[in-house]
Amino acid sequence: MGAFEEQDVVRRRFDVADAAPLLLDARGAVAGWTRDARRLLGYAADEVVGHGLAELLADEDAARTPELIERCRRDDGWAGLLTARRADGRTLRVMARVTSALHTHGPAHWLVLLSEMTGEPGWNMSRAVLEQMVAGSPVGIAIVDTDLRFVWSNAALGQFGGGPPEQRLGLRLAEVQPGLDAEAIEEQMRRVLATGVPVVGYEHVGRVRAAPYRETAHMMSFTRLDDDHGRPMGVYYTVVDVSDRHRARRRLALLDRAGEHIGRTLDIRRTAQELAEVAVPDFADFVAVDLLEYVLRGAELPGGTEGAVALRRAGQQRAHQDVPEPVVGVGDVASYLPGSPPIRVLTSGRSWREERLDPLAREWAADIPDGRKATFLELGLHSVMIVPVRARGVTLGVTTFFRRHGEEPFDDEDLSLAEDLVARAAVCVDNARRYTRERDAALVLQRNLLPLRLPEQEAVEVAACYRPADELIGLGGDWYDLIPLSGARVALVVGEVPGHGIAAAASMGRLRTAVRTLAALDLPPEEVLAHLDDLVARSAGEAGLPPGGEGADAQAVGSGCVYVVYDPVDGRCAMAAAGHPAPAVIGPDGAVAFVELPQGPALGAGGPPFESVELELAEGSTLALHTDGLLARGEEWAVDADRERLEQALRRQADSLDLRCRTVVEGLVPSRPHDDVALLMARTRRLDAGRVATWELPRDPAAVADARKTAVRQLAEWDLDELAFTTELVVSELVTNAIRYAGGPIRLRLIRERALVCEVFDGGATAPHLRHPRTTDEGGRGLLLVSQFTQRWGTRFVPDGKIIWAEQPLTEDGV
Repeated sequence: MGAFEEQDVVRRRFDVADAAPLLLDARGAVAGWTRDARRLLGYAADEVVGHGLAELLADEDAARTPELIERCRRDDGWAGLLTARRADGRTLRVMARVTSALHTHGPAHWLVLLSEMTGEPGWNMSRAVLEQMVAGSPVGIAIVDTDLRFVWSNAALGQFGGGPPEQRLGLRLAEVQPGLDAEAIEEQMRRVLATGVPVVGYEHVGRVRAAPYRETAHMMSFTRLDDDHGRPMGVYYTVVDVSDRHRARRRLALLDRAGEHIGRTLDIRRTAQELAEVAVPDFADFVAVDLLEYVLRGAELPGGTEGAVALRRAGQQRAHQDVPEPVVGVGDVASYLPGSPPIRVLTSGRSWREERLDPLAREWAADIPDGRKATFLELGLHSVMIVPVRARGVTLGVTTFFRRHGEEPFDDEDLSLAEDLVARAAVCVDNARRYTRERDAALVLQRNLLPLRLPEQEAVEVAACYRPADELIGLGGDWYDLIPLSGARVALVVGEVPGHGIAAAASMGRLRTAVRTLAALDLPPEEVLAHLDDLVARSAGEAGLPPGGEGADAQAVGSGCVYVVYDPVDGRCAMAAAGHPAPAVIGPDGAVAFVELPQGPALGAGGPPFESVELELAEGSTLALHTDGLLARGEEWAVDADRERLEQALRRQADSLDLRCRTVVEGLVPSRPHDDVALLMARTRRLDAGRVATWELPRDPAAVADARKTAVRQLAEWDLDELAFTTELVVSELVTNAIRYAGGPIRLRLIRERALVCEVFDGGATAPHLRHPRTTDEGGRGLLLVSQFTQRWGTRFVPDGKIIWAEQPLTEDGV
């Protein structure tokens, strides 16, 4: 207010112990001077007595002196701040209190009390002013003595319960607020009494009389009160209700915890259980998460949920043992009565809240055993919220939150928080559902692309191990296969497509199908790879895709493959490779060697022609065909060139070939491989001489009859007389065709394996053709009869001619 700050005149006695008094006459001139006034302003009495008050003030306040005197006359006094001028010329901020000093003889005088403001916390108010401030404060204030008993409190403290101030006098906090954790608060008071160090911002959470069902939070500050001698008199403390801030902080903490703990896996049931566990016990006493069955199966979402009320309990959690045990277990069907709140929420997609349940109402669940039926009162539940689990506009299920008696009922803020929690979990549930669907689709693809089990045959004992780099979908671009060939032979194949995932798997499936088709033609290994290389290059070229581009056609370019053919009759093995590691051979004595196999170019990359090698394997030798992921090291995806680690792993013995195969992979491949890994191990067998019969035949038509008789005698030795008629027919037709149409020597061979194989070798280079003669034709029915009476037949070319073969399945007695 201008040069000095004014307050209304306080018409009561001032505390003058620290004030410097002086006396003014009725005109405002100094009439009396004291030693305290001299100490404060530095003037001697003869320098100021008789001079006006304005001469003791700074220019701005001096100009207002007439107004000040007039105020004193009108209001019988004044109080406010002034700027005084000291004798040394410095200014000093002082508090002035002016009151009338009436004389029995003579005119009126004014008593002025000056207090220095430097270093003071503020204006030393009177007790009445201070009482007005603390009594009318909206903040709860109280004073306790050294025994922690109330000696004073203001009316605002009553909002926290405990009655008006007069009822608190002489009581301890535990007596005023029974049930409150008074010991923790009194501990703070004792510490302040002992140390004198104030405690500011102490937050206490509990329940007070004013809100017995609601958890409240209060911010408290404690200060020690001392007497004039510095001895503790008690504790002065303030209380502010911060429950709203506390609840908001707990909501944020709950949402943060939900973000950390919900959806940590792509498992639907685990995600539902995580939602229930996050909400209990801080938010609810019991939570149940029920999802539609097609969600748990990872199936496609229907257009709506009308009529789709087949729910299954995916997760649940209760806070305490005294909360009733749920009737429905996790994984069980959750049946609800038609029209019950869960069904309404499921079909409408809107949340539902009941602040206080009808205590006499029964549960909504259907199919409850009579001994377990109970009302909500008997279950101890009194407040409920049901929130739909919705993601991407589709309802996936419902989540039910219960609170028991003695807890605060759910309000609108709780419902909003529950919807936020469930919304976060719903996205995770839907992601898990989509992952489950995609993983199931990938596994179906894998089951169709990789052999479920390798076919049974006599040539080799085989074991395989496959480990994809992509753990999410469980498949990649590596593959292995065993293909039975004619003459009891087998083809062993291992290959890999660059990259991982479904695109690589699709490309791998095409290559595997092509390899099986080419194997059926009985081509040599180098020719199989040549045709496969041409197929990959043409497919990528026709699609107009460069190597490394998107799509299975482009991804197949650069693939590797090794193709091995083993003949158990003579133990000979032929193989060729296209951009792929050479197989290892483990001898019967355990020695490990790597085949010196010429490396052809990767499939579709172009380059020199493929070459094959042929070697003879001792019975009991083991072929190990693998992809380069088996030797990948560290994070560099590099292939270990020296093969020492693989050699050491292959030397380890095991009780079975399957266990040995898994041991090699586990010993070389980390739990999370950087590349797909496929390993195929085949232990060779030999067909003993008694199961193979060979005859050289002359080029004479009369030899046909001898060949039939010889074959029938061999069948009798093998106890296969039931196959004699068909075998005679096959031998007669195949030998006759060889004599009639082919040149060079003729050789007949019978092989008794899982099937009876009849082979006729000749030196011709032309393949026979199956004809369908007319009824009037005299010839041309031989191969037609062979195809109809045998399981399968075919032709394969060898360096010095060709072999026409036919197979007959053996009966169970003949195996």
